[in-house]
Amino acid sequence: MTDLEPLPEDWERALAVVAHPDDLEYGASGAIARWTAQGKHVAYVPASRGEAGIDTLPPEQAGPLRVREQVAAAAVVGVDDVEFLDHADGVIEPGLPLRRDIAAAIRRHRPDVVITGNHHETFPGGFLNMADHRVVGQAVIDAVRDAANRWVFRDLDLEPWHGVRFVAVSGSPRAGHAVDITDTFALGVASLREHRAYLAALSGEMAEPEAFLRREAERAGLRSGGGLATTFEVLVM
Repeated sequence: MTDLEPLPEDWERALAVVAHPDDLEYGASGAIARWTAQGKHVAYVPASRGEAGIDTLPPEQAGPLRVREQVAAAAVVGVDDVEFLDHADGVIEPGLPLRRDIAAAIRRHRPDVVITGNHHETFPGGFLNMADHRVVGQAVIDAVRDAANRWVFRDLDLEPWHGVRFVAVSGSPRAGHAVDITDTFALGVASLREHRAYLAALSGEMAEPEAFLRREAERAGLRSGGGLATTFEVLVM
C-alpha cells in the first residue's frame, strides 16, 4: 500500500536540530545525503553533546568523543556546519532557555526547512520515546514561530526569520511523507558507523547499522512506491 507522499524538495537550506549526536543518523541522514548531493545546504545543531549516552564512559570523556563522532558522521553526508547547544544530555529541560537557543540558531542559519526528531510519546510500532527527544522536538516546533517574531527574545540581536516553510519530523509515528534514499542509503549507513564508541557500547538491533537501517528503509519503501526510503511528518508553518 502506498500511503506516503514525496517530501517537497524545492528548497535550498535546511537546519537539523535534534537532542543528541546520532539522532539524525538513525534514519534522516540518508535523506540528508540526497539533499546535499542536490546542492542544498544542511546544518546540524544537536542540543546536547551526548555525554550521558555511553554507559561505560563518564560524561567528561564521552562528551568530547561524541562531538568528534558527530562531526565525522555529518561529513559523510556532506554536512560541514555542526554546532552544539550544550544542554545537559539526559535531562534536557523544556522551557524558554531551550526555545531561545533554538530560535537563535534558526535566525542565524535562516533555513527554508527545519528538521527535527520525533516529539511524540512513542515511535512507530509503539516503542516508548525518551524525554530528551520529546522535549527538543516540541521546542523546535515552538522556536520556529519564536524565530519569526521580532518581539520574542529581543535580546538576541538577530533579525527575525520568517522563511521556514515546514518542519520535517524524522521517526514520527504520524509520518505522511517519504524521501527516496535508494541511491544514498549506503552513505546513511556509513554516517551512523562513524559513531563507533557509541555503537560499541550498545547491544541489540540498534548496534547493527546496516541491518537496522535497511529494515526501516524497506518498510518505508513499501509505503512510498518501492526502493528504500525514510519517513517524515511534515508540519507546514
